Amino acid sequence: MNEKHLEFIQDVITRMNTNSFQIKAMAVAIFTGICGIYVVNQINCIFLIGIIPTLLFWFLDAYYLQQERKFREVYNKVAGLESKLNKDIKDFEMPIKNVEISYCKVFWSCSVFSLYLSMIAILILLTFILTK
Repeated sequence: MNEKHLEFIQDVITRMNTNSFQIKAMAVAIFTGICGIYVVNQINCIFLIGIIPTLLFWFLDAYYLQQERKFREVYNKVAGLESKLNKDIKDFEMPIKNVEISYCKVFWSCSVFSLYLSMIAILILLTFILTK
């Protein structure tokens, strides 16, 4: 029964990871589309407008990464590995509310921070370079 519980938790972790990957893919696609719109229409402010969806994707990606990390802690507890979770877990329970993972820490983690901040920096640089 413990193996099935671990399998269920792993399925949720995989879903969160897939969501995070798809959000990154959509953010890069929109970033590329914004650059394409500029090439066709020469609208300088389009880069500044592109910062808004990039920020939204950054927040959403950090949320899914936080959820994934919470489920990993539950997985570790059920598997008998070292975990931050002090509460005992019943069969097929997934108490992520009891796991403390800071959203800010996840938001600024290297896997999220580096992609979105670099995209925002490029959009700002392009705005200043191409408006002169």
